[in-house]
Amino acid sequence: MCADGRPRASSAASDLSPMRTEPAPRFRDRAARRMTGRAVVPPYPSRVDLHTHSRRSDGVLEPRELVSAAAAAGVRVLALADHDTLAGVRELCAAGSPDLPLTLLPGVEINSVAAGIDGLWEGELHILGLGIDPDDETFESVLDRQRRLRETRFAMIVERLRNLGMPVDPSAAASTAEAGSSLGRPQIARMLVQAGHAESVDAAMKEVLARGKPGYVARQGIGPQAAIAAIRGAGGLPVLAHFADAPTRRDLVAELVGFGLGGLEVHYRHFDADTVADMATVAASLRLVSTGGSDYHGDGESYAEAHATIFVPDQDATSLFEALDRPLAASTFSPISTLGPISTLGPISTAAPTAKSGSGVPS
Repeated sequence: MCADGRPRASSAASDLSPMRTEPAPRFRDRAARRMTGRAVVPPYPSRVDLHTHSRRSDGVLEPRELVSAAAAAGVRVLALADHDTLAGVRELCAAGSPDLPLTLLPGVEINSVAAGIDGLWEGELHILGLGIDPDDETFESVLDRQRRLRETRFAMIVERLRNLGMPVDPSAAASTAEAGSSLGRPQIARMLVQAGHAESVDAAMKEVLARGKPGYVARQGIGPQAAIAAIRGAGGLPVLAHFADAPTRRDLVAELVGFGLGGLEVHYRHFDADTVADMATVAASLRLVSTGGSDYHGDGESYAEAHATIFVPDQDATSLFEALDRPLAASTFSPISTLGPISTLGPISTAAPTAKSGSGVPS
């Protein structure tokens, strides 16, 4: 089922000123500080993942492959949040497309360029838009401009690498990109590996393409206030993604709330347990919806492997749908009484996704 306001049966503006143009990393350590504390131990398999990427931006799986993998892992509610594009969502939710084995929430991730704010990781704030209307033309025009800026940056990086004696062939990425897809550094990192210039995607990002490295080119794009406004205008909930410094920069988060921020990614896969607890405190104090997800891209791991390391409570999904003022099917999360005390964490189940009929839910 596509949670985009189109019921289908299922088989299972101004900116934070001033601004600076700097990039965000796509390698594993995305938080502004390294996570070294206690690991989060999932008390039950997560049935919610509100942050994933497909080949329509910088992931490795086709949108339908991602949905199938998530459903096989037990996910009941999935947000596809590709960078600056809703192409994958539209494919999955198009009239006449095969039924989905889970509830799909349309999403997007915007790497907003936030200048004038010291100490930000790569000078950006990443804003997720969850529950976006994929047919909103005004929002699509914003994303289209973002994608065109990405294409310009992509070409500049490729040229810089050629001048550095690290040529790559961009034709493969360009020729396989579907209409509306979003180009970015991870695709270049993969080409660097294929050309023998790097041992892994992570190494290519850290050693070649990150800020301060020889292949770096500054990002251009909208800032956080404009991103938040655009998401709100398209009916979505703006969520600050993987911002581990929120507990020590609460004033900044509060300023974003003043611009319309509605959620905070609390249960992020790469956060340690103490960070999750601190993030939850910030979310509660600012009355933000808690969300969470794997931020799955697929380099070097299957979705099942990534899913095994995340814990996103069912409540994150129910609270999100409530904030969007659209219903989530009552059958989505069926409690299993035999699991006893764990049920205090929310209704839980290890069963595979069950069939559910479409209902009016967010876009």
